[in-house]
Amino acid sequence: MEQRGIKDIQLTGEMKKSFMEYAMSVIVARALPDAKDGLKPVQRRIIHGMNELGCYSDKPYKKSARIVGEVMGKYHPHGDSSIYEALVRMAQDFSYRYMLVDGHGNFGSIDGDGAAAMRYTESRMSKIAMEMVRDINKDTVDFVPNYDGEEKEPNVLPSRIPNLLINGSTGIAVGMATNIPSHNLGEVVDAILAVSKNPDITITELMDNYIPGPDFPTGAYILGRGAIKKAYETGNGLIVMRAKTDIEDIGSNKKAIIVTELPYMVNKARLIEKIAAHVKEKNIDGITELRDESDREGIRIVIELRRDVQPEVILNQLYKLTALQTTFGVNNIALVNGEPKTLSLKEMINVYLEHQEDVIRRRTLFDLKKAEDRAHILDGLKRAIDQIDAIINLIRSSRTTEIIQQRLMDEFDMSERQAKAIREMQLQRLAGLEREKIENELNALLETIADLKDILANKERIIAIIDQELLEIKAKYGDKRRTEIIQGSFDIEDEDLIPEEDVVISLTNNGYVKRMPIDTYKAQNRGGKGIKGMSTNNDDVVDSLMNMSTHDDLLIFTNFGKVYRMKGYNIPEFGRQAKGLPIINLLNMDKDEQVKTMISITPSEVDESHFLFFVTKDGLVKRTGLPEFENIRQSGKLALTLREGDELVDVKLTNGKSEILLAAANGKAIRFDENDVRPMGRSASGVKGMNVDDSHIIGVTTNTEGQNILIITEKGYGKMSPLEEYRLSKRGGKGVKTVNITEKNGELVSIKAVEGNEDLMIITNEGIIIRLPMEQVKSAGRATQGVRLIKVGEGASVSSITVVDKDSEEETTEE
Repeated sequence: MEQRGIKDIQLTGEMKKSFMEYAMSVIVARALPDAKDGLKPVQRRIIHGMNELGCYSDKPYKKSARIVGEVMGKYHPHGDSSIYEALVRMAQDFSYRYMLVDGHGNFGSIDGDGAAAMRYTESRMSKIAMEMVRDINKDTVDFVPNYDGEEKEPNVLPSRIPNLLINGSTGIAVGMATNIPSHNLGEVVDAILAVSKNPDITITELMDNYIPGPDFPTGAYILGRGAIKKAYETGNGLIVMRAKTDIEDIGSNKKAIIVTELPYMVNKARLIEKIAAHVKEKNIDGITELRDESDREGIRIVIELRRDVQPEVILNQLYKLTALQTTFGVNNIALVNGEPKTLSLKEMINVYLEHQEDVIRRRTLFDLKKAEDRAHILDGLKRAIDQIDAIINLIRSSRTTEIIQQRLMDEFDMSERQAKAIREMQLQRLAGLEREKIENELNALLETIADLKDILANKERIIAIIDQELLEIKAKYGDKRRTEIIQGSFDIEDEDLIPEEDVVISLTNNGYVKRMPIDTYKAQNRGGKGIKGMSTNNDDVVDSLMNMSTHDDLLIFTNFGKVYRMKGYNIPEFGRQAKGLPIINLLNMDKDEQVKTMISITPSEVDESHFLFFVTKDGLVKRTGLPEFENIRQSGKLALTLREGDELVDVKLTNGKSEILLAAANGKAIRFDENDVRPMGRSASGVKGMNVDDSHIIGVTTNTEGQNILIITEKGYGKMSPLEEYRLSKRGGKGVKTVNITEKNGELVSIKAVEGNEDLMIITNEGIIIRLPMEQVKSAGRATQGVRLIKVGEGASVSSITVVDKDSEEETTEE
């Protein structure tokens, strides 16, 4: 029904139609960048407006208000604040990797301070922004009517630089959002050249050889490559960013955490407020002072610490609770021919290459038409000079210029443009030298025309021109990478990116852990003084070494009876003399919790036939199926319930058919079948394995590890005895003598079952490590004293030992 101009419409249909129109307007005309030039409409209009206004990089600055007025009046009728905010962001070195606006005045800060009003600031295009509009007047891009139809604006800029990749983009549309990270210009150019030469190149190859990952304006770290690879392949991913920090001594035996680079888009002032709030609420304990010493040279946040705290522990808490560690959600959505698409890294490069091919082709066509037009005129002038007498007679006998032009066209077969040029020709062009100039110019133009036609006929030449111009851009504007990509402790998304290799994992009494290549230690002769295994403090000694693969699982057991799980590559790698990283940085451990032992698990071992065999200091033992330890959260799980005063000594991996050998510090050992201990749940405390009297358990080993029993005493004495010499008995007994304990050799400190053809590593409490072939360890009876394997200084003692496979290529060196 229609009455007085009122129409009956269906509300749902009208709402759907109106909302779709609004959504598409926001998507296409406001929030998303074009994949070709990487600019949103407002940014493109600002650059174009500045170019039209003459705000070139080599010209004086103009008031920002004047630029905003030009853009708003001609191209972007959406209010001055939106235009000025976009202009300001393009002038901020902490927002844009390569700034497109050269700002003069206060353009805001990383603390979140706003820019000065546009009447106070001045702007012009940056040098690299000039490359965005280069050749725009050569019909390289389409122009469309502006909002009122009175002006023309470019649909997209020629964009000689790959702006979408180097500066990224962020924007929220309707039903979708974009968040594209910035990249290093030199790396992007190299990748584009690689794709142009080999269109079938893979993203993995691009990452390995050209673009390892994003390069943010504020530098800092990216943790791990797995998320980057996923983002590059799918267009979506979650990249973890971490601030760049150092730990400095500030005197009086105090340390401070110094923050020098922040993750991208982190507000420095808000970060400091957040840290202060956590200190006030006692979420972080140990920070005594917090101050911002940043200046125009760079960022410097100083976090002073109490003497009694570990700086690495505080830093780890800051990573967990504040924006010192944050994430960048990659969402590579951009407009491709007016439609929003999620793009992989290679797709973004291909869109840019196609755009540049189109720009070069259109520019060449423009130059060709211009050259042909000029050659056409020159051809007419040359013909006129050749017949100059007849031309002069024609002019004399004609009454008007219109008649002259028409007769030239009719009598001399000239085009309208040629006839007009001759009609307007000056008498000085009749000179002989002028004729020569015309001929030379015409010949040069004919060569140019042939070259331009050849370019249009050969795609290879267009690609070669793109490559050459990109190399010029790289040479002119390329700079060093700012963001460093490091291996993250929890980066397990793509193990293919992490090499599988055998490593040694070391742990100190104070909980410092590290991994090193297995060949760090060269074999030495028995009795040698060893080499320095790591730098240790007076109150810290090496506690254990173990060898494993970087791709194996590491189960870590603590004195609280808890177990944690991580991959071998999650343990950070350090040099031989480095102390390592506090393991509390990697695990969510309680304050007084300490790591007691670690074992490695290969994927094939996680089944019903494998068990973990626990041994406590008081001689209790427990056996639990390995599958119960498969799903372990970062906060850990209970591995066994300890009785008061007891603690975990060691854990062994068994196959259900193993024989267990327990040893006590008093030199006694007991051997029994593991099936004497029935399988129990994780929360059980276990049963009596050995009666230790007033002594305590120092170690456990199994017959599956070897048929010879190696023992080491605290003063560096050791021997091997056949396993058969230890009679098989029932659990719970006092055991038999395994070594004759004297003042000379000291108490028993370690027991291992070995084959006898391995290498032995012995560690002292001073951090000295010796590696020697097992053949040099004397075989002796069960109750003998053993021979000296390492010289320990006065007051020093053997801390622990580990057994590693022999490296057949290693040479044995003299002491």
